[in-house]
Amino acid sequence: MKISHLKRTIETIIIIVFVAAGLSGAVTSRITRHSSAAEMLKGETENTVIDSEGTIKLARQTTEIDCAGLLKDVWIINTIVTDPAGDIYLGTSPNGVIIKYTNDKATRLYPLNSKQTPDDETEPTEPNVPKADETFVNEHIFAMTLDSAGRLLAAVSGDDCRLMRLDAGGFETIYSPPDAAYILAVTLDQKGNIYLGTGPEGKIYRLGPAGQNPQLVYDSRDKNILSLIIGRDDFVYAGCDRRGLVYKINPATGNATILYDSAQEEITSLLFDDEGNLYAAATSAEAVKSQLKFGSISAAISPGRPDTKPKAKNTDEETGTTTLNIANTSEGKNKSATTAITPTKRGTPAKSASHIYKIDPHGFVTDIFDDMAVFFALMRHNGNLLLGTGNEAQLYWIDPQTEQKSVAYEDKEASQITAFAAVGDDVILGTSNPAKLIRLFKAFAQSGTFTSDLVDADQPSMWGKLQIEADIPAACRVLMSARSGNVEDPNDPTFSPWTKPVELTQATQLACPLGRFCQYRLTLETADIGRTPVIREIAVPHVVPNLPPKVLSVTAARGDKKKPGEFNIDYKAEDDNADTLIYKIQFRKLDRASWIKLEDEFEKPKFEWDTKTVEDGRYEVRVTASDQRSNTTATKLAGSRISDPFVIDNTAPVIADSKLKTQNQELTLSLEITDEFTAIGKLSYTVDSNEDWVAALPDDMVYDTTTEFFTIQIADLESGEHVIAVKIADDLENTMYKTFLVNIR
Repeated sequence: MKISHLKRTIETIIIIVFVAAGLSGAVTSRITRHSSAAEMLKGETENTVIDSEGTIKLARQTTEIDCAGLLKDVWIINTIVTDPAGDIYLGTSPNGVIIKYTNDKATRLYPLNSKQTPDDETEPTEPNVPKADETFVNEHIFAMTLDSAGRLLAAVSGDDCRLMRLDAGGFETIYSPPDAAYILAVTLDQKGNIYLGTGPEGKIYRLGPAGQNPQLVYDSRDKNILSLIIGRDDFVYAGCDRRGLVYKINPATGNATILYDSAQEEITSLLFDDEGNLYAAATSAEAVKSQLKFGSISAAISPGRPDTKPKAKNTDEETGTTTLNIANTSEGKNKSATTAITPTKRGTPAKSASHIYKIDPHGFVTDIFDDMAVFFALMRHNGNLLLGTGNEAQLYWIDPQTEQKSVAYEDKEASQITAFAAVGDDVILGTSNPAKLIRLFKAFAQSGTFTSDLVDADQPSMWGKLQIEADIPAACRVLMSARSGNVEDPNDPTFSPWTKPVELTQATQLACPLGRFCQYRLTLETADIGRTPVIREIAVPHVVPNLPPKVLSVTAARGDKKKPGEFNIDYKAEDDNADTLIYKIQFRKLDRASWIKLEDEFEKPKFEWDTKTVEDGRYEVRVTASDQRSNTTATKLAGSRISDPFVIDNTAPVIADSKLKTQNQELTLSLEITDEFTAIGKLSYTVDSNEDWVAALPDDMVYDTTTEFFTIQIADLESGEHVIAVKIADDLENTMYKTFLVNIR
């Protein structure tokens, strides 16, 4: 009982000390704000996504579709097509397998049997089971679509390049483009005509709706036509490789213009929106070398938000939403700087490897997204753009109207997201290396977490109440837990355990121990899979107890030569509490114990000292910084530092010995010159004049010590009396004069 009472007493004393310090300004409250994408992306997400404005939301639910082992030998899913019935078709590499998924069952449509030899007469295997002895055939299904009758069109690339159509009896070849090894793009116009983009000669062909009357529409100078789309004007828009051009072709005349010349090698995808804007995904080969994560999610976003037409609100969704706000402080939002969306000049070199360009109906080009990644597929879904990339297998979600961007999905196993298609409000994703089929649902995950990067207080600190700025629907909640430590490694075992999760309904105490580093974890939950919490900003306060000021440096050096004896005392100090500092400046000779005050309660970071008021000698200066202006007499602290020793020498050298000899008309003057502290710097003489000074050198020819010997010889003196004047200075230019009277007979 006594121990418990003593413990409570000690805790009470500690609280009183901190409160008293806080009232006096001795402690410093600081707030770390996380609100930008750059700050948020330093943390870790699980079933949550972060958009380009730094907003945290629950991620969409996902599930891997079971393809009954048919993807075992598939490397890449190149294309996905869905029909009105919801059936899913996959085109793959390297064996050109076509798979149909319907009613929760996967079936291989092509090839149906072994292709070892053209004359193979073996019985066909079951449609969804490949033969055990099947060999590598090197065919690729790069492009598929549905024709005007709803039948599947599949383009086979390889030695036998052809366009096939799926009918009730299976696949039939409807066209084999001459001199083509690849069919890389297939699309339809409004009349149902079929267009093919081929390689390696970069040709575009047009077929009738039934595959009849093939015609060469355009023969480009490029090797491959990678992407095709037909505009509302019935013009053909094509993207090529190597030169990264976007063509606009009149199929009636075959005339072509260059709509845009990008700085990348490949235009991998093209699509139109409802306003007639054309989006082009341009990829550079350099992107393959990059492994950067979340490269440009925060790029191309300007401060503020676009003045776009608001979307219709769902009254039911708005009902019961709780809005949490962060208390305003002088620091404000403190958002990280972002880069504004800028128009792109034609041929402008790219700042990073891959870009999405928006080309409006007038041909004006805007760069809306860039990342050091390979861009594989681009699709519009519910008014947004979906972008599949590698080499981190990330699916980007881009809203062209609001400029928001986020990583909607990232596959932890695959290297690329190479294809996708919409099935209602869901999206079917195809990955590569390894090949998987993923369904991305419209519904949100029921729970997800965001774990922050370490918040560094620079000193062991008390952690205050965490606040969030968020919208939390009635069916949702946000919980917080935290921990702290004193090493910059969150995996270090000395970090405190995570605190018990607490629901955030207001500013909530970070109940973790005193420590330099703090880490928080937010858990987002929803009971309504159609709604998610939206967190826009997190504020983490900490309090640093009063710490003594630090005097970082003290120097003393002679000042302006025009002011003999003046010394400049320079010093630098800092205070972790940002307190106002005042200084006490003291000096002493090295052989003495007591300090003599020069100045007290001095506010400037420099002091000029007239040393002519003290005797010559070796001295040192002490500067003491005090935070008493920001504290009480009980809590004030001070720190001091002593300068390196320095010499004060305001006295000229002296003549320790002199000898004067004359012989006939020649004079010899021998001098021993000494100085207590400073090397002899200069000696000159004159005869019967105050102007014509002659410099002399020491007998050893070098000015380098405090004692020097000189021998001055003057010849051809006229008979009579002469005045020999000597000017002697030390290296600090302390100067003395001496005259010698001589009589030449």
